[in-house]
Amino acid sequence: MCSKQDGLGACWGMLSVLSYGRLVARAVLGGLSQADTRDYSLISASYGFGKDFRKGILKKGMCYGDDACFIAHNKNADVLGVADGVGGWRDYGVDPSQFSATLMRTCERLVKEGRFTPSSPVGILTSGYFELLQNKVPLLGSSTACIVVLDRRSHRLHTCNLGDSGFLVVRGGEVVHRSDEQQHYFNTPFQLSIAPPGQKVWCSVTAADSSSFDVQLGDIILTATDGLFDNMPDYMILQELKKLKATNYDSVLQTAQSIAKQAHDLAYDPNYMSPFAQFACDNGLNVRGGKPDDITVLLSVVAEYTD
Repeated sequence: MCSKQDGLGACWGMLSVLSYGRLVARAVLGGLSQADTRDYSLISASYGFGKDFRKGILKKGMCYGDDACFIAHNKNADVLGVADGVGGWRDYGVDPSQFSATLMRTCERLVKEGRFTPSSPVGILTSGYFELLQNKVPLLGSSTACIVVLDRRSHRLHTCNLGDSGFLVVRGGEVVHRSDEQQHYFNTPFQLSIAPPGQKVWCSVTAADSSSFDVQLGDIILTATDGLFDNMPDYMILQELKKLKATNYDSVLQTAQSIAKQAHDLAYDPNYMSPFAQFACDNGLNVRGGKPDDITVLLSVVAEYTD
């Protein structure tokens, strides 16, 4: 209460403060009452090409050439993963696709068994890689890796990326989030590996770049190997994403196919100045044309979860 000694001005000031406090409280409570309590989910589809094929062929499991991927669902989260097996292992008599495919299958199984925390995709990658290390017969090879997790209840996307695979998040026709490419030097990305005894291992899982951020209904998430990003700049990808007019699986798959096919065509165009060729020129190399490579595209749309 205001005393007589406080004066009219002081009382009025106190009442103003109290009124302002009530308004703030109402605004906060109103905001809480309007919070989106719906669960979100990802509607996802994959498409790709092995560089030795002239049309999209999915090998056993979700593999395109030496690339591998997975789409997994759990009661609390939707999880995506891509990995690009390093082709140089063929020079040593090792099939590069075995490492990437086994890594992605292992990560997928961990998700389906619920052995992960949605906020820690690097934990999924670490556990998957550790299982490969524990094999009685060493699975030699290496690959890049990118894992994306949507926490359905918090509406947050959690990511980890090692190497030059990666992801884009598109909202309103613009890229609002993207992964950072990790390279030791030109065309030598960070990678997980299992090497013969005595040989150097380039990276550990701790080198993976992690991020977390909120997503909205209608956001588009594109997760892919470098076969896409080396052949299509962002503006071309965004042009293709404009063709996505609905959030059902068939529409998502059709758009994923369109993106992968355009990247594949550009990869074999000798007169096209691809992002890879531009990067090579920036590093003092005289390169022109697309980059023939395995291409894997996982395309997802954030939607309201339905049973």
